[in-house]
Amino acid sequence: MSIWWSLHLRRDAASVPLARRLLMGAMETAGVDPDISYDLSVALSEACANAVEHGGGGALDASSEAYRVTAYLDGEKCRIEVTDSGPGLARGSGTRPPRLDAEHGRGLCLIRALADHVHIGPEPGRAGTVVSFDKMLKWRDDAPLITV
Repeated sequence: MSIWWSLHLRRDAASVPLARRLLMGAMETAGVDPDISYDLSVALSEACANAVEHGGGGALDASSEAYRVTAYLDGEKCRIEVTDSGPGLARGSGTRPPRLDAEHGRGLCLIRALADHVHIGPEPGRAGTVVSFDKMLKWRDDAPLITV
């Protein structure tokens, strides 16, 4: 079983729950274990929130006002990519835990804690950042879309 979808979303806070609900609905329909679905939805929310807050380029064009979310549920793994057109991350961003009294800066650390594999880097050949993360899937016993 393989499912994939891609969204082109406006850099607006209202887009974050939309992406999260779409992912949760796809995983629930496919029969993914609810704990795995929850972890992935929180990681996706954090990646989207970062794209909304930091993902705009300096130029005032349509691409700087949007970001892209792509999700792949393929066999035993889910991969999610969130791509923006912002200035990119500073070297070392998200590698150190934030200060305990910090109001921001926990998103990338949270994504790393919830996913099995995380890659954060520049958009190949373009300005922007890609946050990509994978997680091994577990399935409910009554998963309707599993082929055994």
